[in-house]
Amino acid sequence: MAEVQHPPLNWEASATATHPQVSSTLPPEVETCLKNARFLHLATCDALYPHVSLMNYTYLRSTPYDPNPVIIMTTNPSSKKTLNLINNPRVSLLVHDWVSHRPPTRVPDPARESSPPPQATRSSLASLLLNINTSALSSISATINGTARILERGSEEEAWCKERHLENNTFGDQVREEQGLFGAPQNPSSTQGDGGASCFIEGEEVRVMVVGVKEGRIADWKGGVKDWLIVSPEEQDLRGNGTMVNGIS
Repeated sequence: MAEVQHPPLNWEASATATHPQVSSTLPPEVETCLKNARFLHLATCDALYPHVSLMNYTYLRSTPYDPNPVIIMTTNPSSKKTLNLINNPRVSLLVHDWVSHRPPTRVPDPARESSPPPQATRSSLASLLLNINTSALSSISATINGTARILERGSEEEAWCKERHLENNTFGDQVREEQGLFGAPQNPSSTQGDGGASCFIEGEEVRVMVVGVKEGRIADWKGGVKDWLIVSPEEQDLRGNGTMVNGIS
């Protein structure tokens, strides 16, 4: 008799909406992930295929121009993602706190180029960092759905968001130290403390886009999923009082 496979206790069918957590703010674990991750993946779509981009970003609970959670990014006006956004502003984002370094496999692959580079293994500190138990560091990935707006060029909102975005993506000496630790060449004469991010934020042609967060899904390393939904504080109060909102209690 075949053994019955039991799903994890926190399992819900991921092809449909689980029992969503409804709130006017992001789930704490998603907010923590957004505050700590260095990059996120932005998925836009034209009429045929999704297009995924690795992005610097800035998460804010609210702005003077939007009371709801937003994520700020910048884009080249002639890029594929910008053209997609003009035709379809709906986007999906992925952010996670999992260790991205792929450890050596049980059967070595001679054709595989090591990552990080061999220089990293020469440092005891780098070796320690690379061999930390990933299960202790890995926790969740969060898919975030929302609608993107490309801000009007020269507007107060664009200037405010661009300034916050630059502040959040300027890292001082940390970037150069990380490059040296993992064997990347350093440029002692460089004074950029942002890893070159400023050219993607302050450039004259750069456009600022803001994603208004609508809903999302948290997935943990055990395969469990949890959906969440952002509503206004007023709607949250109505839901808490059992009042019907658009025919839904």
